[in-house]
Amino acid sequence: MSVTEMFSYIQGFLSADQDVREDIRKVVQTLEQAAREILTVIQSVHQPSGFKEIPSKCTRARELFCTVRTQITDLKTKFPVEQYYRFHEHWRFVLQRLAFLAAFVVYLESETLVTREEVAKILGIEVVREKGFHLDVEDYLAGVLIMASELSRLAVNSVTAGDYTRPLRISNFINELDSGFRLLNLKNDPLRKRYDGLKYDVKKIEEVVYDLSIRGLAKESESGGNK
Repeated sequence: MSVTEMFSYIQGFLSADQDVREDIRKVVQTLEQAAREILTVIQSVHQPSGFKEIPSKCTRARELFCTVRTQITDLKTKFPVEQYYRFHEHWRFVLQRLAFLAAFVVYLESETLVTREEVAKILGIEVVREKGFHLDVEDYLAGVLIMASELSRLAVNSVTAGDYTRPLRISNFINELDSGFRLLNLKNDPLRKRYDGLKYDVKKIEEVVYDLSIRGLAKESESGGNK
């Protein structure tokens, strides 16, 4: 093979690779739009009247996740299944956002931490790497950490809405979450930096709880309170 033939072959390979990446980017853009729509729905719970609408907002969010599952099914067809990590960077951010949205919806519904398996089911993807398009552990953890920041905001807005028991429940949840993350030996730099932000979320929520306590607004919650 001559030098010209060799580089012509390489150019063909690069062009084919670029076509695959462009197809992936187009689908990822639709996923990003779907994620924005879900976020718009569930962020309305931060409004004073939003707390009464939590069940309906969660139901609507779950309906929108149907669109996400369809789009991810389309994404799976754009690249060879064994090359997941080769193109992972294209959808890593939006998958983390979707994991956060799924985690937040589950928390609003049950005030529990969503499992990686539950997130994968909501998104219509796998957990086991060998089965194909899956939810990477680090993407799941990143989504959970984004949720923690959203909960610190929810704690503040709960007080504004006159819900003085919710911040205490959020505080207990976030502290348990922080304890869980302390068990992990995180070496991934982006994930580690995001985890470092968790301590600020913990502090912010503790300040809200402290303010409620000194004002005597949290006394009814000291024995468990009512949800």
